[in-house]
Amino acid sequence: MRIALCNWRDLAHPEGGGAELYARMVAEGLAAAGHDLTFLCAAHDNAPKEEHHNGVRYLRAGSRTGVYAAARRAIRRLEATEGRFDVVVDVQNGLPFFAGWATQAPVVVLVHHVHREQWPVVFSPPVAALGWGIESRVSPRLNRGRQYVAVSRSTRDELAELGVEPRHVAIIHNGTQPPPQVTAEQTEGPHLVVLGRVVKHKRIEHAIDLTRRLRDRHPGLRLRVVGDGWWRDEVRDYVAACGAQKYVDLLGFVDEETKHRELAAASLLLVPSVKEGWGLSVVEAASHGVPAIGYRGAGGVSESIEDGTTGLLVDDLEEMTAAVDGLLTDPDTLIRLGNNALAHAARFTWDETVRAWEHLLLRASWGHDPTALGDHEHPVPSANLSIKSATRRSS
Repeated sequence: MRIALCNWRDLAHPEGGGAELYARMVAEGLAAAGHDLTFLCAAHDNAPKEEHHNGVRYLRAGSRTGVYAAARRAIRRLEATEGRFDVVVDVQNGLPFFAGWATQAPVVVLVHHVHREQWPVVFSPPVAALGWGIESRVSPRLNRGRQYVAVSRSTRDELAELGVEPRHVAIIHNGTQPPPQVTAEQTEGPHLVVLGRVVKHKRIEHAIDLTRRLRDRHPGLRLRVVGDGWWRDEVRDYVAACGAQKYVDLLGFVDEETKHRELAAASLLLVPSVKEGWGLSVVEAASHGVPAIGYRGAGGVSESIEDGTTGLLVDDLEEMTAAVDGLLTDPDTLIRLGNNALAHAARFTWDETVRAWEHLLLRASWGHDPTALGDHEHPVPSANLSIKSATRRSS
């Protein structure tokens, strides 16, 4: 197949995150399977306007807002000079590319999560109202009858609320890479970790408040924030205003080995985000036997964390604080959740994700009707695995 994938950023972008990793892994996996893959995204200073990487052709043009029109122009130009694409993937990160305006090829719409909560957090009221109007009203109408892909059941359900036919929404979860073998450093006390882009709607301030409240009950408690983003200065100022510099570490962007060392040394992963399409950091932590605590209403987090089995779901900061306090004083439960999290992580592989995408895109290119493949639950049985002890977690 000749495939175009439109995503507003790529993983080399300074603000690239989980959605960009998903796009790269799917694109490179399809290229490795023999398909011709062109990745259209915004231009930035970290990479050239055109390059080939692991079999994928990257074409970068346009700004954060200009990338949408630039991608449509590129599709028209490429089809005029190289022939029609067999299928185009339109990744809707809040705003769609409306790729159907540029091609007669089948268009598959990928949605990580619906941005109802993010619009007013990140943008001014007029811009938020416009963006939400396009996402919630215009896009479902213009893409009616097309194949959709969601990365979680919660995203599928939210799309249904916007008028998207649930039978047209396939669910293809994130995969995860087997973690590298790393040696977890011994720590003087329990470590909490937040992993991901440092942006406003991730609400890292909640993790800082939680750590500050529990310091007296758990000597040596530290918070490690792994990641970078446009909200970094505000988080740094918040840490200073709380007087938390001695026990909150803002590590910024780190390499893969360092990231996995931090996860392996953690007692718990915290996910205080407003919304996640899936929660890739949850599964990455789980691959080290580290359970997670997140908010029940944060979209796909309620699926990447199986409440009471691989971690805990809570409703607000007060409950999150109480949950962390309870687990840090109950090492047996902490180990049980970690064992189950390890088994949970093993179920999600990028090979399976790519195979599901290949099957779906072939269906679309052949003109088949949309499908809801992957729409089923995978309960995780309790695991009887032997992983690190409670002493190593909190020593």
